Order: sequence, then structure tokens, then C-alpha cells
Amino acid sequence: MVSGDDGAGAKLARVTYLPGVVPPSPEADEASGREAALPDFATFFGEDPAESSADSPAERAGELPEPEAEPLERGGRGTREVRVEKVRVERVSMHALTRRGMSRWELEKTLLSREIDEQTVLTELDRLEAVGLLDDAALAETLVRTQHERKGLGRGALTAELRRRHIDQEHIDAALEQVDDDDEQTRATELAVKRASQLSSYDLETAKRRLTAFLMRKGYSSSVVRAATEEALSSRSGGPRSGGVRFR
Repeated sequence: MVSGDDGAGAKLARVTYLPGVVPPSPEADEASGREAALPDFATFFGEDPAESSADSPAERAGELPEPEAEPLERGGRGTREVRVEKVRVERVSMHALTRRGMSRWELEKTLLSREIDEQTVLTELDRLEAVGLLDDAALAETLVRTQHERKGLGRGALTAELRRRHIDQEHIDAALEQVDDDDEQTRATELAVKRASQLSSYDLETAKRRLTAFLMRKGYSSSVVRAATEEALSSRSGGPRSGGVRFR
């Protein structure tokens, strides 16, 4: 090889190949020189040639998982509507419960009639039960005690009233244990005696018939009614009082 000091026109010495080696053609030498002159950009930038031959990110986008939907912003329209509905259902339920005792079924019916979302209503009913403001068992006990003492209702009428309010039978049975046979007979007799004083103008049979119907409407059994009627009319003399109206 000639050194660089010999000028630009200097030529390389002829290469002599060993026996059996086929020298490359001039065209192959030129192509090989061009390939060697090109820089390997993939290697230069640290890329894997296998990866660089794959599809572009845009072409591979279909293989990527779908992004999760973003939640509603705090205080957004959906959240605000839920809060407003919650405040409304609480206000309506508390107003209804302060007026009178209500069963779960009664309060649910009231809230739904105000066009409140059903799921919101159920959530509110569960909340009220959890804090003890809605209790069908306690309501049943209160109704049995007050209706028996104040209105003189027997077990039959008490059961009908509790069922009308859609209170579970187990709560009804437990509440009715407050009224035993002696209590019921005593209360029925008290009512019969008081009512009999208003039937003094009727003959005995008419008074007995009217008194029996009165006690039956109060929900007493036939055996209790018969005993109470006989007790209330035991002091009556045969026939109506003078000047009274006789009914047949």
C-alpha cells in the first residue's frame, strides 16, 4: 500500500490471491464497500433489529387493552343528583315517621308514591332499620297494647290490623303474647257491661243480639263473646223496661 504522502493519484498494489481462492468481481467489491459505508442506525440508537421490523405503534394499537373509563368527577352531575335524592328521601321518611308509627311496607309505599327511585327507597329503609327508627316488631307490640287497652280490640281484630299493615306473622304472634286468655275475657266483659247500659230500652233477646254483634266486631272469639254477654246481661229482668221499644 502506498502512504498518503504519495498524492491523491496513487494506486493500491495489486492483490495476489492464494491458489483455489476465487477473487470477487469488481461489482461485488463496490457493493460491499457501499454497505460497509452505511451506518447501522438501529444499533446506534440501541434498538433491537427484530423489534424494528415489527409493526409500527399505530399498527399495534389494536392489540393494546382498552383504556378504563374515567369516573365521574367529584361533584359532577351524577353525584349531585344522588345527593339531592338522598336528602329528599330522608326528609320525606322522617316527616312520615314523626306523624305516626309506620311499618316498613307502609313507609315504602309512601316513599314510592313520591316518585323516589326504588333503589334509593330500599337503601333508606335499610338505614332506618339499622338505626332503630323503623322496627316492625316494636310497632306490632305497641299496636297490640294500645289497641287492646284503648279500643278494646280482641285478638282477631288485632291480627287483622297488623296484617293490613303487612307486618310479618312472626312479629304478630310475638306481639299477641301480651294478651292472654284472662286479659281478653276481662276486657270483653268490661266492654259488654258498658255497652249493655246503652241497651236498656231493648228487650233481653234484642239486647243480647246487639251486644253479641258489637263484641264480634271487636274481634273477640265466640266463646269470649258468649261469656261476656251473659255476664253483662245477668242483672237484667225479663222483658223491656216500661215505655221502651220492643223489637222482634
